[in-house]
Amino acid sequence: MAIKILGFPGSTYTLAVLMTLEELGVPYEFVEVDWTEIKSPEFLAKHPFGQVPVLIDDDFTLYESRPIAVYLAKKYQGTKKSTILYPTDDERKSALLDQYMSVEYSDYDPAIKIVARELIYTKFNGKTPVQENIEEGREAISKVLDVYDKLLEGKDYLAGDFSLVDIFHIPYSNYLIKLNNRDLWEDPKRPNVVRWWKSISNRESWIKLISEHEAKLLVK
Repeated sequence: MAIKILGFPGSTYTLAVLMTLEELGVPYEFVEVDWTEIKSPEFLAKHPFGQVPVLIDDDFTLYESRPIAVYLAKKYQGTKKSTILYPTDDERKSALLDQYMSVEYSDYDPAIKIVARELIYTKFNGKTPVQENIEEGREAISKVLDVYDKLLEGKDYLAGDFSLVDIFHIPYSNYLIKLNNRDLWEDPKRPNVVRWWKSISNRESWIKLISEHEAKLLVK
């Protein structure tokens, strides 16, 4: 039975999981869920908080995007392609990857969401974005990217090789860049960030995904 991923095409976390599968070369079935369905008793039985994505692998169900991606990498990496997204043969490498996954979750993602909340979700709910909040978010992102430029010194990717942590930076960043924030990721004062972003955002797996789901992305 093929792996099933339940989610929204426009969900950044769903896209991160789908990109993980594309990178691993693992066949899957994407089951598009309408946002009105996620609070239904049937869906809550799969995800008690009524969110996406949800993975179904035979008789195993798992929710929350980062654990899903780690599960997929550990189980399937190297079986279809030689791609390794989560190193398991070196404790230090896996610890460093966990470290950067924590940084993405604790520092990068919250900063991104300040701007996303105004430019995507506020507009989606028919309200007017608050410019002061946008500027606050941009400043927060800028400070995080200043640190990233140092973290990326002398290496192509955050954890050394391309990995899950790079994947999880792509969807939300892509949305904000399309909403006139490209300057944050292309600032020549951050050459390492510029190089890194160009590399990860041009992955074949990502280009394929946004092409397939373009009509239903939150930001075109």
